Amino acid sequence: MTITVCKSKIHRATITDRSIDYVGSLTIDEDLMKQADLVEYEKIQVANISNGNRFETYVIKGEAGSGVIALNGAAARLGEKGDLVIIIAYGEIDKKDGPGFRPAVVHVDKNNKPV
Repeated sequence: MTITVCKSKIHRATITDRSIDYVGSLTIDEDLMKQADLVEYEKIQVANISNGNRFETYVIKGEAGSGVIALNGAAARLGEKGDLVIIIAYGEIDKKDGPGFRPAVVHVDKNNKPV
């Protein structure tokens, strides 16, 4: 049997930009993607701490070192610049591997730099 687990998370990232007229997705700094074990076009869940919205979208690679976390398309209506979000990706593992599994978790500062 397999179970779904949190495979990676970027915790308390700050939304830096939003673009309603862009193809939907969430743009994430490439360095943060690597640290959080995320790949471009991977499905993610975004939990907006500032307003309570939760939604699913996919990752678009942003400029490395930029700290960008940008809401695009319809998702841009679910948050504002400055909102804090948790970005979560899930994966499937064998249930027997669950007790020892640990996700990649990246905590960031107000500039979306890892701490």
